[in-house]
Amino acid sequence: MAATSAAALLLADSTFLPVRAAEPFDIPVVLPLTGSAAFLGLAEQKALVRAAAAFSEDGGIGGRPVRFVFFDDQSSAQTAVQLATQILAIKPPVILGSAVVGMCNAMAPLMARGPVMYCLSPGLYPKPGSFVFSSSNATADLLAAQIRFFRINGLKQLAVLTSTDASGVDAARQVKTVLALPENGEIRIVSEATFHPSEVSVGAQLQRLKGANPQAIIAWSTGAAIGTVFKGLIDTGIDIPIATTDGNMTYAQMSQFKDILPNTLYIPSPAWLASGRVVPPEVTSAQAAFFKAFKGAEERPDAAYTFAWDPALIVVSALKKLGPTATPEAVRDYIGSLNEFAGVNGIYDFQRTPQRGLDDTNVVVTRWRSDEGEWQVVSQPKGVPFKR
Repeated sequence: MAATSAAALLLADSTFLPVRAAEPFDIPVVLPLTGSAAFLGLAEQKALVRAAAAFSEDGGIGGRPVRFVFFDDQSSAQTAVQLATQILAIKPPVILGSAVVGMCNAMAPLMARGPVMYCLSPGLYPKPGSFVFSSSNATADLLAAQIRFFRINGLKQLAVLTSTDASGVDAARQVKTVLALPENGEIRIVSEATFHPSEVSVGAQLQRLKGANPQAIIAWSTGAAIGTVFKGLIDTGIDIPIATTDGNMTYAQMSQFKDILPNTLYIPSPAWLASGRVVPPEVTSAQAAFFKAFKGAEERPDAAYTFAWDPALIVVSALKKLGPTATPEAVRDYIGSLNEFAGVNGIYDFQRTPQRGLDDTNVVVTRWRSDEGEWQVVSQPKGVPFKR
């Protein structure tokens, strides 16, 4: 589905006014459909197109089928703000997006009085009780599980390499937060380094890390930047376990970097790949519905798809319950009251974890299996390794 232009948006000013029951209920979505973050935005767009069909099967919202209307922020915070401002004029109850924390951070201040904005990036940290929500697990949850996995497996001397963009800065900060936990008193960061996402080589940084003799490296960046890191690991002869963000947990990324992937690549992840004894039956059912929606499709859903799926499921569930004339306040309060909501990524409890609903109890550690072209779940929730 093509991105909607700002002009088309303004012409659609009647979208949220009372209309015939058969007409779609439109939910605006701001995504990077072009530019550097398009690899995420396009996947999330595909997920939402599939979600709209699935969520409409049982009557949609007040008898109206769900339709997500897409707006391309072009991977630009400035464009995201312009689009969000135009969308606000229509007074929808909910906006989804964007896919990257930089764009979400730019849009969030506009939502001080609503509508509900559900950012599809995990890197946003909204104020409790606000109209802004953040998708999936926080960086601290992912790192807590991954570091726990390393520690229990005897890997206690770690190096950290992070990019200087918002997600990398967040990761560098959250590593320190996680290491302050009493359980991690044995963990030592032997070396740290940063790099700009546009750098074409991180050889110098990796040589410095290598010289500190780490047992594993946390390399936190996404897109082309993580490819630069993977290439640098080969060039510097580093062959130890590497952990990275689930922002790279896409089949497209694994395919693009197949010749330079580390031999042991871990990705801490929400529970979308876990099933059976690892997650509750309600989550397994939600996952079955998710994968069913892509049956027969050319694309295989991955983490990028889940960043959009659960937020869409949550807001549509709210609108189904409250009706098509629901106010932003009612939608915010409804989401905030949920404490046993089963999604693809786990059981959401917004009372325990405001504005996000998930914590490290639903994070598992995965390892990429190049021979199978798939991620293998190698831990229980919270990153506790399976017993051998």
